[in-house]
Amino acid sequence: MTDRTILIVGGSAGIGLELAKDLIAGGDRVIVTSRSQDTADAVASELGDRATGVTVDLSEPEQIAARLASVGKLDGVVLTAIERDANTVRDYDIDRARRLITLKLIGYTETIHTLLDRLEPTVDTGIVLFGGRAKDAPYPGSTTVSTINGGVDGLMNTLALELAPIRVNSLHPGIIGDSPFWAAKPEAVAGYEKRTPGGQLATMADIVDAAKFLLFNRGVSAHSLNVDRGWRIT
Repeated sequence: MTDRTILIVGGSAGIGLELAKDLIAGGDRVIVTSRSQDTADAVASELGDRATGVTVDLSEPEQIAARLASVGKLDGVVLTAIERDANTVRDYDIDRARRLITLKLIGYTETIHTLLDRLEPTVDTGIVLFGGRAKDAPYPGSTTVSTINGGVDGLMNTLALELAPIRVNSLHPGIIGDSPFWAAKPEAVAGYEKRTPGGQLATMADIVDAAKFLLFNRGVSAHSLNVDRGWRIT
């Protein structure tokens, strides 16, 4: 067992949940968030007595401080929360764009702002911000997503500078073939697999491993890490 407690915002499903499971298996305590308290409680119960559930909706940043009031001392924060969106510039939906930008950029920032008094100012404290490869690999409808994921790196840099010696890094997954979203789309997955040098996509285990590296490696800060099995070089 360790003395570490890690907050995973968006840890009730997908990659965030896989990370929570892995950290607990290694002896850490985790706090997982969901927009639903019932979901947060249910996931925490399934994870066991080293997990706690908290309700947070990053798209409502004015409520974040109150929602996180019960959270105590932390050794790390991982922000994985995201909503998928297709929004082209030719058919631009302002409300959807505003919500996603608020959720990921303002919501991420306000979460860190809220928790500063609970993060020890030491190189052992890590913060990981999740973006995505759409930042430099756009696709039709990725107008907002590409913009936000590019913004994650800007946010990472300023936080790493302002919060040092606390370390801040960003993680940008590519297509994750065994994630809940992509596993339900085998034809699309097969198409993306053909574009990787080795014919395979990154997995959730790959992302978990990368997140832990950025979270705990004391020599790494202000680093933007792509995890995609090199599919952009083909």
